[in-house]
Amino acid sequence: MSTGLRACRASRGALPPLSLSGRYTRLLAALALLAAALDCGAARAADSDDQELVIVSATRVPTPALEVASSITVITAADLEARQVRTISDALKNVPGVNLVQTGGPGGVTSVFIRGTNSNHTKVLIDGIDVSDPSNSTGAFDFGQLLTPDIERIEVLRGPQSGLYGSDAIGGVINITTRSGAGPMTLAAGLEGGSFDTFNQAARLSGAQDAFHYSVNVTHFHAAATPVTPLDLLPSGEARNDDYDDNLTLSAKLGYDITPDFDLGLVARYTDIHLHTTGEDYPPPLFAGVPAAEQTTAATDESFARLTAHARTADGFLDQTLGLAYSHLRTDTVVPDTPATLNTGERRKADWQGNLRLAPTETLVLGAEYERDDIDQPITASVHISSGYAELQSQIGAHWFSALNVRYDDNSRFGGKTTWRFAPAWVIAETDTKLKASVGTGFKAPTLSELYQNFPPFFFANPDLKPESSTGWDAGFEQGLARGVVRFGVTYYHNRIHDLINTDVTGTTYANIGEATTEGIESFISWQPTQELVLRVDYTYTEATDDVLQQELLRRPKNKGTFLVQWQATRAWQLSLDVLAVGPWVDGNRDFSIQRLDAPGYTTVNFATSYQLTPRLAVFGRINNLFDRHYENPVGFLQPSIGAYAGIRVTL
Repeated sequence: MSTGLRACRASRGALPPLSLSGRYTRLLAALALLAAALDCGAARAADSDDQELVIVSATRVPTPALEVASSITVITAADLEARQVRTISDALKNVPGVNLVQTGGPGGVTSVFIRGTNSNHTKVLIDGIDVSDPSNSTGAFDFGQLLTPDIERIEVLRGPQSGLYGSDAIGGVINITTRSGAGPMTLAAGLEGGSFDTFNQAARLSGAQDAFHYSVNVTHFHAAATPVTPLDLLPSGEARNDDYDDNLTLSAKLGYDITPDFDLGLVARYTDIHLHTTGEDYPPPLFAGVPAAEQTTAATDESFARLTAHARTADGFLDQTLGLAYSHLRTDTVVPDTPATLNTGERRKADWQGNLRLAPTETLVLGAEYERDDIDQPITASVHISSGYAELQSQIGAHWFSALNVRYDDNSRFGGKTTWRFAPAWVIAETDTKLKASVGTGFKAPTLSELYQNFPPFFFANPDLKPESSTGWDAGFEQGLARGVVRFGVTYYHNRIHDLINTDVTGTTYANIGEATTEGIESFISWQPTQELVLRVDYTYTEATDDVLQQELLRRPKNKGTFLVQWQATRAWQLSLDVLAVGPWVDGNRDFSIQRLDAPGYTTVNFATSYQLTPRLAVFGRINNLFDRHYENPVGFLQPSIGAYAGIRVTL
């Protein structure tokens, strides 16, 4: 405990008693209490800052958050548990600069739009593995099936990041790290049940034995009856079919320290998914679709693995990692009265990164990658990419911190692409002020489907497509008050995106004809009066414009605000409240027979609480959509109404 915190606690008994007589006496006493509270809050904040937040994704090396100029949100395992978030889609809903769209309840196709960019403009990594599906027609990652119980940390990095991460990182990067094992062997298990026929289980075995450390996780998520289809869209006499989602995820993270300066690691992940959803029928003579009477079923298997060898020199000059990764994704979809479809994709990747400590304030990061993406079904196609990157991370004097990077990607289909980024920050420790900015470029390579998958005689791929590209910048500040008890900040961002891949004027193929501009403001204010209580408000304003048609891009609401309260009321009792408010946006109807309509905004409130009965046993519960707000996002797909859940957690 810090000296300031001890002094704060000791001073509580020294405060003057609050007299009931005398206006000025009462005023002075109240001011003394306020000053003492701020002092205690500042002491607790200073005490909690002993372990400073470290960011990895912004520079690819662990860096104190104070020195990072990028706009980034960190979600920890403690945050996920406090809010009792079970899927990453729920975890990302409240992140500033992010709009999340999910076709119904758990398991529905889920898209993320960062800073108004497209849903396929986000790079997603899990323990260094690119988890996007090469067989996906747009290349967008589906966030609907990623569970959270084995996640240690999520970093949401906003702004163009291709200078470090290559293709897809126009809007930003979502970097996910899973839990590692340490200490004595521990078995943690929990189960919960609740609304929509929900019954979830999770178990984790973790620990370390001499040089070997391990974490093995089993998670089963089951929601068998989520109403998704609005009743007014159903044909007369047709009953609504509720969505069904069953997800079994197995994951492991193993490591062995051969010497203090050399270790091996293995991460592996397998997910088995079964979905029942409602598609569209087009009964004659209607040209518009209606919800189908029979459900569509999909079975998905996803496998990911990465082997690493990590070494560092004894003097710390060189820290390097060699990685080998493999992923395989397979989805079998059955739509009633049509032939079954099968999508299968694979990715193989080798990567090396070396961090050279040139001086105490200068680090040079070098990296090289080789990747091969394949589609086996519904077509056979492949592409390979060779890449190299470099970054110089610098500190000049006591105030200046910066990162400058450049990357070159050589794609076997369209050739080379060079991207870069510069991100400086000016920090004034005496006033707790940070001025920050960044500027960089991004690109999105055309997918294998866009290049090679034909649908004759109506539509044909275009093997001559170029990558989509962007230039973006942001600038802002963060300011602390009362030694960090209060913090606030504002960032303005602007992105210009060129050569977007759209259907051409004939409607029979793709072409690089799209142009777009996105800009806006991200702002926040947080207050931590005590170490046990945190309050935070975020507000994002987004303008996303199609520069060709001069109209607002779909599914990008201009206004979004969040309010979060987390309170450790006692040593055993914890509470969390979060509010999400989203303004109106432009959308299409369910089957896009109406391509533009105004969608109303919505506000939801979630509440969660837990109580530690014993050091090994806890009970918890939550209410989602507390005030039973009925809304659609996207249009034509209901989001879950009020839901109540409860469970127990055991640690052995």
